Parts: sequence; C-alpha cells; structure tokens
Amino acid sequence: MTLDRRTFMGLLAGSAAAGLTGAHAVSHAAVARPYKAIAFDAFPIFDPRPIFKLVETLFPGKGAELSNAWRTRQFEYQWLRALGGHYADFWQTTEDALVFAAKTLQLELTADKRDQLMQAYLQLNAWPDALVALKRLKEAGIRLAFLSNMTRKMLETNMRHAGLDGLFEHILSTDQVRTYKPDPKAYDMGVKALGLKREEIVFAPFAGWDMAGAKWYGYPTFWVNRLGSVPEELGVAADAAGPGLDDLVRFVLPPR
Repeated sequence: MTLDRRTFMGLLAGSAAAGLTGAHAVSHAAVARPYKAIAFDAFPIFDPRPIFKLVETLFPGKGAELSNAWRTRQFEYQWLRALGGHYADFWQTTEDALVFAAKTLQLELTADKRDQLMQAYLQLNAWPDALVALKRLKEAGIRLAFLSNMTRKMLETNMRHAGLDGLFEHILSTDQVRTYKPDPKAYDMGVKALGLKREEIVFAPFAGWDMAGAKWYGYPTFWVNRLGSVPEELGVAADAAGPGLDDLVRFVLPPR
C-alpha cells in the first residue's frame, strides 16, 4: 500500500494522539473523527475543591489530612461493597467514609459538621470553562451524557445548582446497575443509553483510574486532568489529555 503525504500526516497525528497522557497534552489530528457523543464523569464538570476547603474550615490544620483519608476510604468502600456483593450508593459510602476518616484521626465530627460536609456534595459549581464548552459541543451535534458513580439525585441537584439544565441527554448513575466504575457493567450503560458503538463515544474522566477503566472497556478516552495528576500504572494510556474542556472540544470537533 502506498501513502500520499496527506494520508501519512493524518496517520502520524493519530498515532501521536494515542500516546498522550500528560496533563497538558492535547491531540490536534488533522482528520475528522467519528465521535458522536461524550460520556462525562461528574468531576470534569463539577468543581469538588470547595468541599475540601470546607473541611479545612471546619477542622483547621487538619483539613488536608482528613480530606485525603476521606477520599481514599470513599473509593475503597465503594469498590469493597461492589466486590463483596453488599452494594451501597455513592451518598451512603461517602458519608460512611467521612465518619471513618474522622474517627481514624480522632476528630470530633458533630452532626452539624457531618451535615455541612455532605450537603456540600449537593452544591457544586461548574468549572469556569464548562458551560461554554458544553454549549459548543451540543451546538455541533455532539450528544452529551453523564456517566458517574454519583446518584442520580446528586447529579440532577448539582446540574440545577450549576445552571446546566437541558444540556445532557442522559443522566446515567452507576447506582442503576448497583455497581461502580471501573466495572465494565458501569461503562456499558453509555452504549445502551446512547445506542451507539463504544468507539463512537468519547469518555471524559477526571481520575486516572477511571480513564484506565474506560480504556479497558473500549471507549476512546480524553482524560480531563484538571489537577495535573500523574498517570496510573495500569497498562493503558488516554487517547489524549488536557487540563480543561477547551482541550476536549479541540479533540472531539474537527478543525474549522
């Protein structure tokens, strides 16, 4: 087979995109991609940082330590319950993890403080770039969906709070299948809801482990690496990555 210069450059750009994993690496392939939809994790859209600022406000000098212990146990409880066949939803596992983390650090978690921290998960603002990017994608005909471990109530409440009503075609919570990402059954929800092939749906995760799960499932994946995290050592790489949704837009939409 012979390649003309245009075809060769298109293949070269596609190969480069497949190996990008850094926080600021963005693909700019010069060929149109066959992407028809994007399935988002919650946190590329919703900014979780105020939750952890509140932790520091309520527990001065202990905020970072408590936040780290809380987040770690939150995911551990979700995965342990899913693996052990004793499912509990995101809200319950998040609260249980908070109680455990506070006890571990011997901090007094009053009912009021616990309520404040849990309610913060229902009052998330969108990242500054989210609304403009989502509107541009939708106007370009890209179908948008959430595919998150959060409960549907959490997703819908935060959407209203952040002013994102009407932008997402599907609100998919893994609570519907009583498991958590990276279980393949969780990612399969996107294919079933959208009625598309998995290679037509870009998955946009916030965490490196979620990127790996989506790649294992077979989604083309753009890692919205907002915190500049180091890639996980799980044997797969994102098709491309970048720190914000503007980078995702450039990846999904062909050049004008």
